[in-house]
Formats: sequence, C-alpha cells, structure tokens
Amino acid sequence: MAEQVAGFVRRTERYAAEDVHAVLRLCDSGRLRCSEKTRRPAAATVVEVARTLSSGDFYPDEPIAAFAWPLLVQAGGLADISSGKLQLTAKGRAALGKPAAAVVQALWRSWLTKGLIDEFSRVENIKGQRAANVLTAPKARRQKVSEALTAQPVGEWVDVDDLFAQMKQTAWSPRVVRSERALWKLYLEDPQYGSLGYAGFGEWELLEGRYTLAVLFEYAATLGLIDVAYDEPGGVRDDYHENWGADSLDALSRYDGLRAIRLNDLGAYVLGVRRSYAPPEPEAPGRTVKVLPNLDVVAVERLSPAELLVLESYTRRTGDYVWTVSRESLLAAVDAGRHPDEFAAFLRDRAAQTELPGALLALFDEVAERAGRLTDLGQVRLIACADAALAALISNDRKLRSLCQLIGDRHLAVPFDREQDFRRALTTLGYAVPTSTSRRPG
Repeated sequence: MAEQVAGFVRRTERYAAEDVHAVLRLCDSGRLRCSEKTRRPAAATVVEVARTLSSGDFYPDEPIAAFAWPLLVQAGGLADISSGKLQLTAKGRAALGKPAAAVVQALWRSWLTKGLIDEFSRVENIKGQRAANVLTAPKARRQKVSEALTAQPVGEWVDVDDLFAQMKQTAWSPRVVRSERALWKLYLEDPQYGSLGYAGFGEWELLEGRYTLAVLFEYAATLGLIDVAYDEPGGVRDDYHENWGADSLDALSRYDGLRAIRLNDLGAYVLGVRRSYAPPEPEAPGRTVKVLPNLDVVAVERLSPAELLVLESYTRRTGDYVWTVSRESLLAAVDAGRHPDEFAAFLRDRAAQTELPGALLALFDEVAERAGRLTDLGQVRLIACADAALAALISNDRKLRSLCQLIGDRHLAVPFDREQDFRRALTTLGYAVPTSTSRRPG
C-alpha cells in the first residue's frame, strides 16, 4: 500500500546499523563541530554527516538524519563537545566494538529522557515557540510518541493519518502547548492575524501531528526503528491551508512528506516488543583496495565515506588513491584509542588479494606489542609530603593504602575518583591537604 502511493520507500534497518558506527568514526576524526551553547550541529557538520551516511539523507537538500545523528550521540553520552568539536567519549569508543542494535537501543532510550532540543523547534514555520510558558516539556511528549509506536503491528504499513487518529483518541497524544492561553502565542507569519489561538487554527494535526512527524522521521527512522514511505514535503498535506499566512508556504514542515511507517524487527527489539533481535545478514563489502608489499593501500574501486574514515584513521594519504601504513600512523591510531586488529580485519574484508603482505602483519604485531607495554592508569592528584617518613606512614595506613600509591620517597598519587575518600580518611589520621585557595600567602 505505502509503496504504491509514496514516491520513496526506505527500509532503514540495515542503513542505521552501518550509519551508527560510521557517525562514531566521524566524531573520532575531529571534523564535526557543534555549538557549545545549543549543542546543535554546524551547517558544515550536517553536510559532512550526510556524505557519510550509507544511503545519504532522506532528502538531498533538507537535513533530517544528518541533523539528528550529532544530537543522538551527544544525548547517549557517546560524544561530547570539546573546543567546539565533537569528540568520542570512552563510552563512545567502546560502542565502536558493540553490535549496532545494542548501540541503537541505548541511543533511543537516552534520547527519550535526555534529548538536547525540543523537536517541535524544527517546525520553524510555527513561530512564537520561544515565548515563556508556551510549550510543554518535550520529555513527556517523546514518551507518548514512543508508546504509540510500540503499539503498532510489526512488519505492517500504517498510514500516518491512521496513526494520528489512534493517537487523538488515546492517551498517546503528545500535548504541545501548556494552555489555551499559550496557544495564542503561536502563529504563522503574523502574531496577530496568524495566531493559532483562533478557532480552528491550532488543530491537533498542526501541533501534536507535526511534533509526531518530527519524532518519527528525524529520530525513529534515523535510528532504523521504522521503515518510511514518503514524498517531497510540498503539497502533501493541506491541513494548514485555511490558516492566515499559509498562502506562502509549500509545506508547514520538512516532515510533511511522511505518508506511512512500518515498525521493523530492529524497532520491535529497541522498543521492547521483542526480547531478541537477529540482524539481517550483512552484505559482504566489496574488494575495494589492494595492499602492496611496500605497505601502500591502493583503492581499486570507489570507496564509501565510511571506508575513507577508517583509512584516514590508520594511515597517511600519499596520493589520490593511495594511503601508506607505517609504524607512526598505527601508533598514532593506538594513541587515539584505536586498535590495529580492527584495521587488519577491515583490510582482510576488502583486500583484492587473499592474504595480507607479511610485512604488514609483522608491523601489526610489533605495534600491538609496543602498545601493550604501557598502561594508562588514568588521572591522579599528586601530593607532596614533607618527608619520606610521612609518605610511608600514609601509604601504609590501613584505610589509606588502597586510596593512594607511593611515588618515589615522598609523593603520593591519588586517583581523581577517590580523592574525597582519601581526604576524609586522611583527617582520621590527623592530617589534611590544603587546597590551593586555602593555603596561607607567603
């Protein structure tokens, strides 16, 4: 049904499984920028993400998935902003080695409670949203849409208007405005003539309906929970045409083209409808590269953006289609938290030859051995004692010895996460460490 009436149909499950790891690698590259104030991605970042997505964005000139991914990985604690750039957290780096379905499930659950923006703000043609006490909390709205989605039959297309009818008649309606008075502050084009407070102007489809479309299209479809049937947004919905100021609008929102959704197997697992999930058989990657004995990696077919990201993470580009592996490039990757074994597996899956060159395998082993000889024990507070006797007293105390480590004769290393425990135990021994603000001058 949906495939016949819509211009585009996207089965999102497989794409999202590829995209979640590709976006994490893109964060790891340091090329994504977000506002430290709003946490929203910069325009160039949206373009960069769209290029990396395995099937591109839903529309070529209207960001949806490319806008959502940077927000999702932040909400899930997989990436954070440092000096304006998205950087992988330890949790995000660990997610690179986890099954995509588990990562997607965690992202959806985190976004439900920790989403960084109000999704309704993306319906820019409805103005006045920033006025005080107008909109309800988005967290409760997200939960309502999630509940409605959970109730849909798995594997069956549901027309968006039929879904709207269900939501209007049940407790799944995601109430957008706080009160009838608040509704008057929302408007199209002009705050007086275009106010949604006039009878018949602020209908469910314009507010709760558009919010639902935003959640479904920008988040549920991006994460691969639902397949979508859609058209270009212009002219699909006419439910706002009677409103003052609507004449100049081809569509009320970028999501107006969504016609039908289908809860897929991944969505059923993420939403808790099913307890287990068997991902579709992955498509075998193409034999896109040739690895030469001199440790050059040569592209023999067109590489995907995600493949380019992996190559750039472990090699140095030395030509239009050539990348060189070296001890330095692999050690730099290790220093950034990557492991040579992952790159070896990447090359084995894509190399034109059956076996990787022996020189490359030897280099992988050497780098792994060198990296294994050093261990990062985390950040510590370094405390200097007046003399070696005091340092020995503290480091051997029954309560304190597990909270610090003796360094040399008179220095103690205290893990940051145990500092408060160390300070409390130290006072019972009759000592205290002054903070920098409590030391006496001179």
